[in-house]
Amino acid sequence: MTARQPVPLPPERLRAAVAEGLVDNVIVALPDLTGRLVGSRVDAEHYLDTAGVTAACAYLLAVDVDMTTGPGYAIDAAATGFGDFTLIPDPATLRLLPWDEGTALVLADAHWPGGDPVTVAPRQVLRTQLDRLAALGLSAQVGAELEFLVFREDYQTAWDRGYQDLRPATRHNVDYAVAGLSDVDPLVNRIRRDMVRAGLRLESARGECHPGQYEIVFRHRDALTTCDNTVLYKTGAKQIAAAHGQALTFMAKFDTGEGNSCHLHLSLRDPDDRPVFAQGAGMSALMRHFVAGTLACARELVLFQAPNVNSYKRFAPGAFAPTVLGWGRDNRTCPIRVVGQGESLRLEHRVPGGDANPYLAVAAVIAAGLHGIEQRLELEEPFQGNAFSAEGRTLPPDLATALDLWRTSPVAEAAFGAEVVGHYARAAQAELDAFTAAVTDWELRRGFERL
Repeated sequence: MTARQPVPLPPERLRAAVAEGLVDNVIVALPDLTGRLVGSRVDAEHYLDTAGVTAACAYLLAVDVDMTTGPGYAIDAAATGFGDFTLIPDPATLRLLPWDEGTALVLADAHWPGGDPVTVAPRQVLRTQLDRLAALGLSAQVGAELEFLVFREDYQTAWDRGYQDLRPATRHNVDYAVAGLSDVDPLVNRIRRDMVRAGLRLESARGECHPGQYEIVFRHRDALTTCDNTVLYKTGAKQIAAAHGQALTFMAKFDTGEGNSCHLHLSLRDPDDRPVFAQGAGMSALMRHFVAGTLACARELVLFQAPNVNSYKRFAPGAFAPTVLGWGRDNRTCPIRVVGQGESLRLEHRVPGGDANPYLAVAAVIAAGLHGIEQRLELEEPFQGNAFSAEGRTLPPDLATALDLWRTSPVAEAAFGAEVVGHYARAAQAELDAFTAAVTDWELRRGFERL
């Protein structure tokens, strides 16, 4: 596996900060199936004494967004008495949280009491694919472009209103705008600065298409570091918004307008850290196989990039999200956009939404690309023109279809193993079951009086 980037907060600096009274607690956090951070606050001195190793209930990796568990997961928490696994911190992720005074945070990996890693944990799922790359002498560099919507109301008000009648923080489309952002700038500037102080490397920030929509882009890093930074960013942005008396959402599709995406830029490097996607002025054979794999597996692995019922509402004609499968050179209407040149040549995978778990989304891209490399798949001709209005092979229209494709995918089983496939199939089924059982506002408006 490729070497990790420099540690944001070396242990000796944490020890000094604790001694000076600047840090009194450390959050030991585990990314769950949805990409949320769960864990415990540990007294800072206790953290130093124990290296932060702690215990947490194993059901944390077998729950839906409502924290509901049950049988069918690879982890049957109830059958084992809701026992613990061990959280072992990854020192490379330790950092101070500028928005939470006196607090540091470290991401941890889940291990069973015997010491084996929990294979269904999102970080471990990604590590497995990175190890497959490493066996070929390759490593992945990834950048994530994540969009969110900002509202004038705070989270409590949004909850009280049933998330209805919320006012976006801008009144109109502010894509690339310089003016017209005065109502969103104080919040996004605070998010931007605090993320840099937390160790992320800023690249750019700008308004987006939907009223109230914004995008902050951080520099590409090795794949695991980028995913770690992304879950920290999503968590911190919400906490900073709450402190500002506002709410923001990364959900894929808030209304009928443009959705929130999480475009992934990915390139591969050799053992000497040299890019391998370019050959002369064009794409290397390896890159062509890799891109061909992402297209060949797009339908059967989309569950890892669009994990929720709401995810598929983003794939709507005219909503600036991909629908028809294909690739194009600098073509934003295609799900796979090849962009850059020379050492910066890379693919942009435009399928994941803002609700995607970054570890799983990146793992799916790598697994698909490896399939293309191993099978030496030939790359089809690039799409020319507007793919949004084209006809052809499409992404699955809904979560149920994506789940069926995932369950029967030989690529998924070969890449991730039957346990991981079954575990995340159960998670998707839980999402579907919850949606099917719900009575929506649309149903009430349509049928309360008239039917």
